[in-house]
Amino acid sequence: MTGPNRARLRLLVGTALVIAAGLALRLLGLGLPGPVVKWGGSVLWGAMVYGLVGLVLPLPRWRIVAVAAAIALAVELFRLIHTPDLDAFRLTLAGKLLIGRVFSPWNGVAYAAGILCARVADRRQRSAGRT
Repeated sequence: MTGPNRARLRLLVGTALVIAAGLALRLLGLGLPGPVVKWGGSVLWGAMVYGLVGLVLPLPRWRIVAVAAAIALAVELFRLIHTPDLDAFRLTLAGKLLIGRVFSPWNGVAYAAGILCARVADRRQRSAGRT
């Protein structure tokens, strides 16, 4: 397997693990305090966005951070839009997990933390793959 393919495979596996952890945290709660579930899920959601952007768009990593941050911001701002159909979707499990229900600037902070953590992990994986 070549270097770029190995890096993509690592990103895919890492993103799948982040998604699994986020679903476990949000759906099972795992006996953790509410704030840990809420904010941990948001941090993992940001990390997931980084991973998905990195898998879909072959961009330099700093641009992946920028695109992921723009997507996270857009999703958060999208929560300010309310229509009956959209609000009904937000009440479903898919709506809750994908776009959330309530706007909060703190979500943006959590998403940014997740995106930056994912970038650091990605950088470390790439460095480890070169040695």
